[in-house]
Amino acid sequence: MLATLNCEPVDRPPCSFMLFKGLQTISQDYTDFIQRQVEMGLDAYVMLPPRSPIVRNDYYNLHGLPVQYAPEVDVQEWREHISGEEYPILVKEYHTPAGVLRAEVRQTADWRWGDHVPFLDDYVSSRSRKFLVTSPDDLAALRYLLRPPTSAEIADSKAQSQPILDLAQDHDLLVSGGWGVGADLLGWIFGLEEMVFASFDQPEFLHTLLNLIAEWNQQRMKVLLDLGLDLYIKRAWYETCNFWSPQSFREFIYPHLKTEVDLAHAAGAKFGYIVTSKTMPLLDQYVEAGVDVLMGVDPLEWDLQASKTRLNGKICLWGGVNGQLTVERGSPEDVRREVITALEIMAPGGGFILSPVDNVRSYTAKSQENVAALIGAWKAAM
Repeated sequence: MLATLNCEPVDRPPCSFMLFKGLQTISQDYTDFIQRQVEMGLDAYVMLPPRSPIVRNDYYNLHGLPVQYAPEVDVQEWREHISGEEYPILVKEYHTPAGVLRAEVRQTADWRWGDHVPFLDDYVSSRSRKFLVTSPDDLAALRYLLRPPTSAEIADSKAQSQPILDLAQDHDLLVSGGWGVGADLLGWIFGLEEMVFASFDQPEFLHTLLNLIAEWNQQRMKVLLDLGLDLYIKRAWYETCNFWSPQSFREFIYPHLKTEVDLAHAAGAKFGYIVTSKTMPLLDQYVEAGVDVLMGVDPLEWDLQASKTRLNGKICLWGGVNGQLTVERGSPEDVRREVITALEIMAPGGGFILSPVDNVRSYTAKSQENVAALIGAWKAAM
């Protein structure tokens, strides 16, 4: 895995699932989850701090270190029925010394959190009636929610991570940590459409908000890097050309990306960037920033041949097979076809890790059969 991240020639391309929620949900704990992958013959990697098989918390979509508010914050939640609204409205208020932050979310039929509104979660982005942050007046209060890790939280994370570090050493596994976050957090607290509009209408405010998030993220990042990571991973699904032009990416996203890549490299770690769609116009900026691996190379979204040609020897590529449509819903032959195509295009010369993109969420008879087909086709091609 390390040689591949370095874009060095290898005797075989590794196969390592970026995310494997289906397997994790039937595992007893994180150690069991890793051991099952090793037994399957996968090039498993460990993530620090470890994530439980079943997770229910206020920051569900942000893996990694805990997110704890300042002790002065008082949280209140309730449910309202508002005339003209199809669904009940869930209200959550964070009372801080610098003011009150209020979120309003439509409780749709598929809302997964009961009468609760989590802080950082993708379900909030698409169902919000009012986002938590709407103006510069909210930033002082937001700092009470984006609190850096305390010494006690850091010590606890180190204690939780040590058995996983020992497991990685026993099995000679890559050690990763994350997740970092930048613009993705804007989708949860500010809104994705609002983010795009602000890049034109309120650029100074958007810079200030992104700076605040980056400062918080880098404080958390340094804690993880101190654990001795091989790879630091940042989630960046909302940092692609779905939302940013190459010019606005350069202005708003690139400076923080470059800083964080440099932080990882100074600690001796590689930097991984999760970007699944609309990335081709940004490839040169990724190279310039020093990104080591792009995670989420979906064959239905990426031009595999062009990506390999432009990035060969410069950035490792991780993916090659679609997770949801091919592995979870397709046939074994569909899976084998995508594996063979990905390996033929991406594997020569090194710098490619085979994986479903981004995740295999289900653990059904079909998905198990297709995972076996993927691993079988990979092994047959070695």
